[in-house]
Amino acid sequence: MPSSEFPLAADFPAATVEQWRRLALGVLRKTGAAGEDATAEAVEELLTTTSHDGVRSAPLYTRRNGQPVAGLPGLFPFTRGGRAAGAVATGWDVRQRHADPGPKITNEAIHADLENGITSVWLAFGEDALAVEALPDVLDGVYLDLAGVVLDAGGSALEAADAWFAVADASGADRAEIRGNLGLDPLGLRARTGREGLVPLPAVAALAQRCAAGYPRLRALTVDATVYHDAGGGDAQELGCAAAAGVAYLRALTDAGLDVATAFGQLEFRYAATADQFATIAKLRAARRIWSRVAQLCGVPEAGAQRQHAVTSAAMMTIRDPWVNMLRTTLACFAAGVGGADAVTVRPFDERLGLPDGFSRRIARNTHSLLLEEAHVGRVVDPAGGSWYLERLTEDTARAAWDWFTEIERAGGMAAALGSGLVADRLAETWQRRAEGIAHRRDPITGVSEFPQLDERLPREPATAATAPSAGGLPRHHYAEAFERLRERSDAHAAATGARPTVFLATLGPPSAHTARASFAANLFAAGGIAAVTGDGQTAEAFRASGTAVACLCSSDRVYGDAAEAAASSLAAAGARRIWLAGRPGGYEAVDSYLYSGCDAVEVLETTLRDLEVP
Repeated sequence: MPSSEFPLAADFPAATVEQWRRLALGVLRKTGAAGEDATAEAVEELLTTTSHDGVRSAPLYTRRNGQPVAGLPGLFPFTRGGRAAGAVATGWDVRQRHADPGPKITNEAIHADLENGITSVWLAFGEDALAVEALPDVLDGVYLDLAGVVLDAGGSALEAADAWFAVADASGADRAEIRGNLGLDPLGLRARTGREGLVPLPAVAALAQRCAAGYPRLRALTVDATVYHDAGGGDAQELGCAAAAGVAYLRALTDAGLDVATAFGQLEFRYAATADQFATIAKLRAARRIWSRVAQLCGVPEAGAQRQHAVTSAAMMTIRDPWVNMLRTTLACFAAGVGGADAVTVRPFDERLGLPDGFSRRIARNTHSLLLEEAHVGRVVDPAGGSWYLERLTEDTARAAWDWFTEIERAGGMAAALGSGLVADRLAETWQRRAEGIAHRRDPITGVSEFPQLDERLPREPATAATAPSAGGLPRHHYAEAFERLRERSDAHAAATGARPTVFLATLGPPSAHTARASFAANLFAAGGIAAVTGDGQTAEAFRASGTAVACLCSSDRVYGDAAEAAASSLAAAGARRIWLAGRPGGYEAVDSYLYSGCDAVEVLETTLRDLEVP
């Protein structure tokens, strides 16, 4: 039937922005987010949110917002993808990371991965990972012309590169088919360790020349932007730092004699993918737009198709309730694929507990298989293209990132910005805003700050502390770190005394009045490893029997008006060291503190543990 005879939504009246504003305003007034004097025109501003590094997101996007010109996939400005066919033909490069220091164990794990869907391997070298001299054993039996290899050797990057070339030459594989990346990243290493000159740029440039001359599918440099993400930076800051580092490498390579287009071809960029799927999609699209602009300014716009490696965020992974990490990494992997990443790594769900085992590696690689083979995520090139929301978010993220990139350039470039503390200071400011949102549970962490399980059994005991100290350079944060420290204190107390720290929930009135707030309070206290026992708030004997020194009144505002003051006075007389009230501050003289939606949960929990004399 011709479309003119069957127009979409023909039987429905057209909706207008003004109608939506009026309906949204009514809801905002009911929830108390807008006063009676608020106008419909103010609705969008009231509902607009701002990312931790300043990118704004409106609640509604329509044609009136305009749509930036994104071009076509595979063509400048590459916003819609670096390849015209995207992942349609082959899917994205499924890349698994390996860091077990045992060469035989790692070799067996690599073969298991390659036999079950992995297309490239990412090898970590270092003190707690692989030894460079073990590389031949690690790659024994791996066909280097079929599986890409990416190195991550930190300060031993030059030695690892030499070992890699020796293995490649001994393998007899066709050099034209060998692919991967030597993983050289002097600026990223400096950002992570705080040490300068561990991998000299002239040596990096020489290796890039060697790759360009004899290994057309092998790149020398990785611009690892995850170090800035792990330090607490926002998406725009991550992209700006990556662009600045990339430009610094371009200067070094061209100064060493490489032509500009060849220098562009020696770089791969690594970004963090988070469970905020829309932000991740926009970030990867914006990264390509920024890099294409750099290529255009360098006179080689056709060389600006950025090669991207997306890694599910380490910062978002939790020790507590690690099974939820499977959901986080699935969302992140989906976003990386939709965003057009060329290669994607899914971190094993139990990574925070130590080296992953075969089961968690299998779950990680099967996440790719499910999305590619069952959900067909790779079958459409840039499915986000044309969305008013995502096109605008891409543009706004790119502009914010470009502003930060140019600020770094004005400061003398990435090396100077790292040395002066400009990068560290700016990322620390963003982390403080993020940490505040997490502490107030505006940015909830499922299984940690929301819906924690006090009696959970981890798959295995953590091999390291919840928040490992930084080895120097930029800090490495985990979003859940404040709550994890509180849980560690609770666990230590339970191990020493045989019982968890406990608060008494003094319920007032009928269950219909107190159930909601009692559940809210129990959930909040559990986020700090504090158990809750419930009893009648009118009975001081129940509080004494609980054996705790902290109580929390739980009921409705109406019941509080009649009974809160008397109940709090009774609990104080029974020996309560602190009396909380679940609800907004109401000025009750016998109540010490209040907990409510949006309060600083970390401060509440720290105060409670201090009152309970938990070290």
